[in-house]
Amino acid sequence: MTISPRFLDELRSRLTLSDMIGRRVKVIRAGREFKACCPFHREKTPSFTINDDKQFYHCFGCGAHGDVVNFFMNHDNLSFIDTVEMLCAEAGLTMPQPDPASVRKAEKTRDLNALMDAAADYFTSILHNGGEGETALRYLLERGLTPETLQAFRIGFAPADGQALRKALREEGYKDAQMIEAGLLKPSSKSGGQPYGFFRDRVMFPVSDRRGRIVAFGGRVLPDHLRPPRTDGFTPPKYMNSADTPLFDKGRTLYGESLARQAARAGHTILVAEGYMDVIACHQAGFKGAVAPMGTALTEEQILLLWSMNPEREKNPVLCFDGDKAGRSAAARACERILPLLKPDQSARFAFMPEGEDPDSLIRTGGPHALKEILRAAMPLFDFLWATHTAGRRFETPESRAGLKKALLDQISHIADSDVQTHYRALVHERIAQAFFPHQGARKARNEQKHGGSALPARPKNQGGLKVRRPVKDGLCIQDSILLAAVMNYPAIYESIEDSFGRFTPAAPRLDALRQEIIAVLDRESGLDAAVLRSMLCASGFEQECRDILGESVYVHAAFCRPGADAGQVEALWRDLWRERERRDVLQEVRDGRKEAFRLSSTEEEDRLKSLHQAGAGGAE
Repeated sequence: MTISPRFLDELRSRLTLSDMIGRRVKVIRAGREFKACCPFHREKTPSFTINDDKQFYHCFGCGAHGDVVNFFMNHDNLSFIDTVEMLCAEAGLTMPQPDPASVRKAEKTRDLNALMDAAADYFTSILHNGGEGETALRYLLERGLTPETLQAFRIGFAPADGQALRKALREEGYKDAQMIEAGLLKPSSKSGGQPYGFFRDRVMFPVSDRRGRIVAFGGRVLPDHLRPPRTDGFTPPKYMNSADTPLFDKGRTLYGESLARQAARAGHTILVAEGYMDVIACHQAGFKGAVAPMGTALTEEQILLLWSMNPEREKNPVLCFDGDKAGRSAAARACERILPLLKPDQSARFAFMPEGEDPDSLIRTGGPHALKEILRAAMPLFDFLWATHTAGRRFETPESRAGLKKALLDQISHIADSDVQTHYRALVHERIAQAFFPHQGARKARNEQKHGGSALPARPKNQGGLKVRRPVKDGLCIQDSILLAAVMNYPAIYESIEDSFGRFTPAAPRLDALRQEIIAVLDRESGLDAAVLRSMLCASGFEQECRDILGESVYVHAAFCRPGADAGQVEALWRDLWRERERRDVLQEVRDGRKEAFRLSSTEEEDRLKSLHQAGAGGAE
């Protein structure tokens, strides 16, 4: 249905914008305008302005902007037509009459929506009314889902009888053709055969659009031990999703979108998981911004949807992946798909689950805190790019360093927004310089400060095995913190590096005390995982040190020591960093000793230093 711009102008002129918005939020006069706390993001100081003369609102906090139609579409989650119809009633205007084709299309959509809602009611009744659904209900409750969660997501069960749903919906007046069009039935391949249920003997997950209307279903089989054995040897697929229909396009839909949109307005982070159970477990654990694609990799349309769901100015959803090789490959593909779409304040972060875990299993075994720690360590997109190209590699020749630079710039060239691409290119040059020419950068900073320049603080966000040693707050040394963080997150590597870790003396006394406590705990308790080790260290009085070291201020310099990496790779990179640190310590001792030898004019001391220098130049092991 098309509504003319002239009619919309008439509608706006009959409504006072501040009065209409005032029905949803508290507004106060501020001169010729009105102000309010923005309803589209959390704030304490009003930054949402309303101008009745110009008939628009604007939020200086999140950038929300529009007229009375936009406001109610976004605030009340209404369609354009429903919004105009509601505002016409307020303004005393008669809604324009749609053309016959639009009427037929709207009626068909409305009937299919009602059909899908009736199907969802049928599936939930089967789950909760005993019989076939009893086993499925017990399984879901044993998985930790609460009755409230089952109700919120309208989870149900499809019986094994392929005619059961058809019979129930026909009794409500729906026709086979409608059920086939909605993807609930499949036509029989047998001559004269009856259509039958597409979903059979499965836990059912309704899929809603952004307005909460059911448009599709996903079905999951019960585990083998809960299903009667089959005699035909057929193994059904674990998950099945509705095919595309007039209501549903899987490439443009995200499971959990309507609930996540509401949560994003309350300040929840948008995060992308893999499956239905991940999303449901996240919501139940308090991560209410969780969504999932429909059994495929993220599409461009779904990425744009993620950004549209966040009312804040900076849109930075977290994409969760398995921590194994396949998960990192999937993350790399998602990164390639996101890069061309990047715009100012629109990016993504990457979080990796411990190997063998997904958000659902992680929450069940480690509680919400375990997932919170993974999300807290999520990598910014550029850091993920850097880690992808540098992890596990050494860049000792000019050719290899030039190759790294070329690979990064080639990938960044796919960013369509010229301003964002310019900043990414600058970051590549900055990171390359910090990784391979640290002394040159330090001299430049000193010269700028000497001549009154405003030298920006260096930000060596080290990934892979590239080395950094720079003090941060309270004398904390990044390199020392990386060495500690790797062992704290991967205590299994301690046995292999025990001798080196024992010789390691952090520059800050409080970090050396932490190192000694780590040694004491791991010598006493073998087989500890990272969470238990951290709890024991916190209980011993090192809670602040754990927060400082196992945080973004350290991870941003060395992605390899974040949770979710490969332990073997972590150990190899730990050894690389340790050798570099030990070599620098030896060379520093040579420099200090030479000064002392010169002061004392001691030939014997000079001879000792020559031999020490030869050992240091050859590389410490």
